[in-house]
Amino acid sequence: MQRTLTKNLSENIGKQVNVLGWVNTRRDHGKIIFIDARDRWGIVQCVFVPGNEAYETGQKLRTEFVVSLKGLVKKRPESMINTKIATGEIELEVQECEILNESETVPFEIDKDTKDTNEETRLKYKYLDIRSERIKESLCKRAELIGFIRNYLAEREFIEIETPMLTKSTPEGARDYVVPSRLQAGNFYALPQSPQQFKQLLMVGGIERYFQIAKCLRDEDSRGDRQPEHTQLDIEMSFFSRDELLDLVENLMIETIKKTYPEKKLTFTPFKRLTHKESMEQYKTDKPDLRVDKNNPDELAFVWILDFPLFERNDKGELTYSHNPFTSPKKDEIEFVMKGEKLEELSSEQYDLACNGYEIGSGSIRINQPEILEKIFEILGHSKEKTKEQFGHILQAFKYGAPPHGGIAWGLDRLVMILQNEPNIREVIAFPKTGDGRDLMMSAPSEISDLQLKELHLQIKK
Repeated sequence: MQRTLTKNLSENIGKQVNVLGWVNTRRDHGKIIFIDARDRWGIVQCVFVPGNEAYETGQKLRTEFVVSLKGLVKKRPESMINTKIATGEIELEVQECEILNESETVPFEIDKDTKDTNEETRLKYKYLDIRSERIKESLCKRAELIGFIRNYLAEREFIEIETPMLTKSTPEGARDYVVPSRLQAGNFYALPQSPQQFKQLLMVGGIERYFQIAKCLRDEDSRGDRQPEHTQLDIEMSFFSRDELLDLVENLMIETIKKTYPEKKLTFTPFKRLTHKESMEQYKTDKPDLRVDKNNPDELAFVWILDFPLFERNDKGELTYSHNPFTSPKKDEIEFVMKGEKLEELSSEQYDLACNGYEIGSGSIRINQPEILEKIFEILGHSKEKTKEQFGHILQAFKYGAPPHGGIAWGLDRLVMILQNEPNIREVIAFPKTGDGRDLMMSAPSEISDLQLKELHLQIKK
């Protein structure tokens, strides 16, 4: 008999069906056994009564057993309807029961919200946490949101292109994760902090409209809204002005929320726009929370922050870039860059998208002329030799007719965290890391064997 999903049971009253899933809960009322069977789409009450073949097997059922249940879909008596679940008007009278797999006693209750369960226990048994309704719902909504974005951009002739995960270590702001090369002794790949240079090279390659749901890896300390590996919506476009790019991205965000989170209310449409200077003067932050009612989690106050400084001082007092070295100065200030004048007064073409006090996206119009990029690196203290060693590939590419281009990257984990009203992005990632970057389920990071070390030409210094 073909499987029937729980979401379709109400359409099959009076029919024989086969339900496959897990035992969510079990209740014994006298001689009658009730279980709630769960699949990805919902829960249905199943009834075992003495006198049929299924009853004896039903007595053996425990929470999280995997079962095949065949029986008759019946309408519940009016007084027994459960309005809290989609299948509350029906139940399954079980006639055949097969235990497909048993389960040990689970380390925490899956049929309840696991938010208050010890987080290390949840991370160690993350596959069980995913069975819980809240986590499963977040993952499903995340997939729905990404699916809408993909279709929206594809309809506007953006091409989805994957970029490499093994690349070159270059200074882009955060610390790289590095991978030793077995075949090139003493050399290392880096895992990408973002697809920044690759997407710009795709613009040089004439792609014009690119996007990617991209994994980004940064060896930096975790926070509630940051993980060592995170997922970006990465967009790059050629022959667009800044305002055209912002309008397209803004419309994408508005339509995505309307479609996937219609209950949310947008404070500003179109989104509010502030310069970096205005934001810092008025709100003392470059990611202000502009909600009218900050206690209302369904209010979304998006704001563009524009015209960031081109340079800033780091903790050591050294001049560094504000966004990344590929961010273009304002057109009418390029002459000061080339002369090395008024550097701390210069503005850039960087723009950020903030929502409810979080940075959601960041991007810029890029430098597409090699002499300007070389000058930026010179200002930052890089020798010509060092610049060529680290960025020679992109400088060379820019000599072959690089178009004007720009883009943006959204932090998808952070966006879904806000939309799902979660306090931490670990709640919306299928297999997240702890605050100190460990995977408790896989026991990673872990040591590797002496043979592997030898093959990689590495030695551990105790």
